[in-house]
Amino acid sequence: MPAAGARFLNGRWKRQSVYNERANANEPTQLPCPSLYRFRQHHASLKGAMRNQVQLITYVDRLSGGGFAELRALLEGPLEGLFGGTHLLPFYLPIDGADAGFDPIDHTKPDSRLGSWSDVRALAQDRDVMADLIVNHVSSRSPQFQNFLNLGQASPYADLFLTYGRVFPKGASESDLLQIYRPRPGLPFTKMRTDAGSEHLLWTTFTSEQIDIDVQSFAGALYLDQILSQFQAAGIRAIRLDAAGYAIKKPGTSCFMIPETFDFISGLTEKAHAAAIEVLVEIHTHYQDQINIARQVDWVYDFALPPLVLHALYTGSAVRLKHWLTISPRNCVTVLDTHDGIGVIDVGPDRRGSEALPGLLTAAEIDHLVETIHEHSQGQSRLATGAAANNLDLYQVNCTYYDALGQRDDEYLIARAIQFFAPGIPQVYYVGLFAGTNDMDLLQRTGVGRDINRHYYTQQELGAQLARPVVQRLLELIRFRNTHPAFQGELQLMPCPDQEIRIEWRNRGEWARLEVDLAATIADITYSANGSEARLRLTSGLRNEMPQ
Repeated sequence: MPAAGARFLNGRWKRQSVYNERANANEPTQLPCPSLYRFRQHHASLKGAMRNQVQLITYVDRLSGGGFAELRALLEGPLEGLFGGTHLLPFYLPIDGADAGFDPIDHTKPDSRLGSWSDVRALAQDRDVMADLIVNHVSSRSPQFQNFLNLGQASPYADLFLTYGRVFPKGASESDLLQIYRPRPGLPFTKMRTDAGSEHLLWTTFTSEQIDIDVQSFAGALYLDQILSQFQAAGIRAIRLDAAGYAIKKPGTSCFMIPETFDFISGLTEKAHAAAIEVLVEIHTHYQDQINIARQVDWVYDFALPPLVLHALYTGSAVRLKHWLTISPRNCVTVLDTHDGIGVIDVGPDRRGSEALPGLLTAAEIDHLVETIHEHSQGQSRLATGAAANNLDLYQVNCTYYDALGQRDDEYLIARAIQFFAPGIPQVYYVGLFAGTNDMDLLQRTGVGRDINRHYYTQQELGAQLARPVVQRLLELIRFRNTHPAFQGELQLMPCPDQEIRIEWRNRGEWARLEVDLAATIADITYSANGSEARLRLTSGLRNEMPQ
């Protein structure tokens, strides 16, 4: 990372594309914020949709200390009743590759250290299970790519992999190459030589160990179809399209979220629906892109929420956050933390050609946000972010959310309450479930920035973590979100001063209201209970005050 005080405008988070060049520090577009903003939950109109309950996102082994069986025992034991569904982060062979499972050697086979497809089916019997469909790339150690390296163009898998020549058969101009968006420094090509003697520039969006697939080829479509078929047989109810925004490459474009990408996502979604599988699209991009994508798919992530909640808690002003809540997609999965870092690009300004697109935060506000995360984490996040660590991303800060809030329990619970009251289906990352702290030992061992927030829990640790007061209060908040009938109804964003947030859900005679005073760091939840009013005090312990 650049030295403290370096500016966002100086390129810390600048994309490597003239299409996506950071805009100047323009003010965010200020849409009118209505005093009463209502909408009905998206899930109500979807047949067999994702349960409107808190979801868990986790690595199988890093939470359970074992495999699928151990995770199932945990979900049916200490964590029973907490989650309506579980997103299993890549469990394919191998789980410990170059990118923590996101570089599968065999996408159709679970890593045997975790178990088998029968174990996945058993896990899916009593809960919704989501899995990742890694659409953009495969491991360089996959049998298909090894066959290509051995036989070259004579390989039956030659058409599976995307090369420079296939995208640019007549060559590329300097302008063509500069337009390509890549979330890493440099161009997305790796030179490789086959045993047959031919040399190729393979398209490698992320790392040289992750070879991009030509999803528009017959071989690429067949590859993805085989994975979908296996998912259906295993009882997978939903898939997350990982890195889908990079799947289509076209000369003269950024090769990221171009119109043909939408067509590809639409076609793949139709195939998933035919297999009774819902689709969640994972894309970090300008907020308006996220709104546009949401109109065409089942679910999108609300990646803008995490930085906006931090901004609100850091500054004592909810203006930016409340503005977003009036326009955010309703068919979204909300998060505060994930296996990746805390996103910045999702709230930042952007540039498309000559058009400057304001962000939800200005560049100066983003710079303040990033520096405050580093300050609250005692500089630990700086050691895990950007050029300071491998597997770097240009648009994320690697830090646990709990450390980003300075390990302040009340602020952490306020953040979770805002997430649970925001539109969408809440998802909680396994480290965040335990209000986890930065794993500096793991970061030091691997040198991978994201590992700061990818802790391996032991059985002994889990018992101690579950006993912590902040965790107990969070679990109570999760149960409240899952069971109160008001969340099956309509949301109202109530008028209030800039330093306050008031969100209310109503469902016929049932209601639940969150009131947050950012200046005083105070939050309460009041709700209907058997015809009377009850209270859940977030910032003084989650003690239900029931009417006498």
